[in-house]
Amino acid sequence: MPGPKASQIALSKEELQALLKLERGHNTRQQIAKRAKMIRLAARGLDNGGISRSVGVHRHTVSQWRQRWLLLAPIPLDELSVEDRLEDLPRPGAPARITPDQRCQMEALACEVPGESGRPISQWTGREIADEMMKRNIIESISPRHAARLLKRSHNSSASESLLAEYDKR
Repeated sequence: MPGPKASQIALSKEELQALLKLERGHNTRQQIAKRAKMIRLAARGLDNGGISRSVGVHRHTVSQWRQRWLLLAPIPLDELSVEDRLEDLPRPGAPARITPDQRCQMEALACEVPGESGRPISQWTGREIADEMMKRNIIESISPRHAARLLKRSHNSSASESLLAEYDKR
């Protein structure tokens, strides 16, 4: 037994052109291109099941983006572009408690020799870096485990060691 009929979408020429541009653009992120195709197919009158098979997403996803498009449709294009309409909404959650400046200070601290800070160790540990950050008033409170995770994450995003090793060989 079929469910309720999906809401119809009507597109202006400008919206249709912008959707086609996003769908076919070489620099468009795939999720945005898929969403553009979903909206374009919905405007042609296809049902959510047909669109989901054509685009390769779940029917619920098509329904969600159809409703989102209809919700944002009254806003003029000069205030909210077609691409902005297809972006994800901000996700819920607590704001970051460690600022980018504090992260930079922590990384700079990790690059220092621990002995220069009066620490009788040869390498920084999570506990030692957390203690030193609080001692220097970089941050009010941080657990050793969290400090270690942040340092590990920043190490993974920095230049690869193989490049540094190649540089040293010269």
